[in-house]
Amino acid sequence: MRFFKDLSLSAFSAGFVAVLVGFTSSVAIVFQAAQAFKAGPELITSWMWALGLGMGLCTLLPSLWLRMPVMVAWSTPGAAVLATAGLVGGFSMAEAVGAFIVCALLITLCGVTGWFERVMNRLPMAIASALLAGVLTRFGLQAFTAAQSNLPLVLIMLATYLLGKRLAARYAVPLTLLVAVLFVAATSGFSSAGIALGWARPVFTAPVFTIGAAVSLALPLFVVTMASQNLPGVAVIRATGYGGAADGGQGAGIPVSKIITLTGLATLLLAPFGAFALNFSAITAAICMGSEAHPDPERRYTAAVSCGAIYVLIGLFGAAITGVLTAFPKELIAAIAGLALLGTIGGALSTAIRDDLHREAAIITFLVTLSGVVIAGVGSAFWGVLAGALALFVQQYGKSRFSEHT
Repeated sequence: MRFFKDLSLSAFSAGFVAVLVGFTSSVAIVFQAAQAFKAGPELITSWMWALGLGMGLCTLLPSLWLRMPVMVAWSTPGAAVLATAGLVGGFSMAEAVGAFIVCALLITLCGVTGWFERVMNRLPMAIASALLAGVLTRFGLQAFTAAQSNLPLVLIMLATYLLGKRLAARYAVPLTLLVAVLFVAATSGFSSAGIALGWARPVFTAPVFTIGAAVSLALPLFVVTMASQNLPGVAVIRATGYGGAADGGQGAGIPVSKIITLTGLATLLLAPFGAFALNFSAITAAICMGSEAHPDPERRYTAAVSCGAIYVLIGLFGAAITGVLTAFPKELIAAIAGLALLGTIGGALSTAIRDDLHREAAIITFLVTLSGVVIAGVGSAFWGVLAGALALFVQQYGKSRFSEHT
């Protein structure tokens, strides 16, 4: 009953926007990954069933239990790796499922041992905030570059958002989304949605374990999931105050290692049905963990619960929900994502450059992450943190001892 008391229009809207942005921006890559292993329509539907239920339940249940916004998503860079490696290597679906299970075991091991959380706890808040700002700023830029293809829609959304922030700040994002939907319906209209009613049916694929699939699929999938998804995901948790008292939050914070273990076990259970990798989300987490979702941090968990419930519906009614969500114009999705993240981007940048001691390292982290550079298949989030950490090491290591001797 407390959930319904805490739920608000702004929180539910944040959850819906998170699904809209996270799902539509990467579902095509997931389809390509499935097709790389010669998956037909039934297997693709099974993938959506497994991923929808996995993301939904791993988001909904911990958020309700902890009363904190725990956000879990599929590994978008992992899907891209699978789409490429699957075509090049000619692996079967059974070999792919075996690789998913190996990856899931490695993710679970990271959670059980807690080593990943210990590494993240040593990361200065300025670097974590700069990483978050770099990841989110690309989405903020897309909100305005979308004006190149649909200027009237973006201008109307920007005007609505600014007026909403002035008159009813809490409802600025849902109001902007509503106006955008009405404008699109009255002008260009939505893309024709291929809606097929009916339950999604899971298809079990028995795993086959091979060294080739483990090396070419499982290990790259694990590396990019941890470096390009879980790393910025934990940075969002810390930067928004849900990392606990050490990060300026309250109480113990979100138990990172336990949630990573949960995602690993959920992937392990659902891998035979197409769940290739579940992990912390970053972009959608920032939407649900920011002040736009709710001014009270203790009630933002309702945004994550709403997001999780919608993901479960996607899993249960995969084809129908996919058709509805993909009918939204890409400009609307880009603009609403950028506007919903403005406050979080500003807060992250402010925290990143606040401390003179860490400022240059934070700026380096921000710029490398923003660049979108991909090296050895690993995304810019990892290289941004590495560059910032190296800069901090060069600038600060032994400095106090040197000052003492001079």
